[in-house]
Amino acid sequence: MQGKTENLIKACKRGNELAQMQIYDLYCKAMFNVALRYLNDKEDAKDAMQEGFLKAFLKIGTYEPRSSFGSWLKRIIINQCLDALKKKKMLFADIDVEVVELPNDDWSFDSQITKDQVLKAIDNLKDEHKLVVKLYLLEGYDHGEISEILEIPKETSRTYLHRGKKALKHTLKSYYNEAGY
Repeated sequence: MQGKTENLIKACKRGNELAQMQIYDLYCKAMFNVALRYLNDKEDAKDAMQEGFLKAFLKIGTYEPRSSFGSWLKRIIINQCLDALKKKKMLFADIDVEVVELPNDDWSFDSQITKDQVLKAIDNLKDEHKLVVKLYLLEGYDHGEISEILEIPKETSRTYLHRGKKALKHTLKSYYNEAGY
């Protein structure tokens, strides 16, 4: 698979439209799911995904195999989703930044809580908390990357993450209690 993808990418760099369609077919479902995590609307997610693929094919000459193609493409899709959110005026408000010193970065939850419950709880966070939690927890970005992507200070990213994590644990605690554990 790795060799096939590399050959398709080389063909895409030469402008081969058939190779572009094959790359699209390989990655469209995963990239749609990424877009849907951020936009929560199937049509908006589909639009962002397609726009992201167009940008990727226009920029494919800049792709370097230092990271996987899927990771490179995912970053483009996420940025496209963030652009869509910005167009909808989902702006980050100035907040009172807390100096957050977390003794540990434990994101583990009770084994009785399902992945779907965690994802649903994340989707119920305030927009700014949800976005930072998703970028940090689901995508693996650090605060420096999040601050660049969202154009916010690192301290704001840390504060949103801290507040989001606190709200998430509170919500998941209620799931746990409702289940009678």
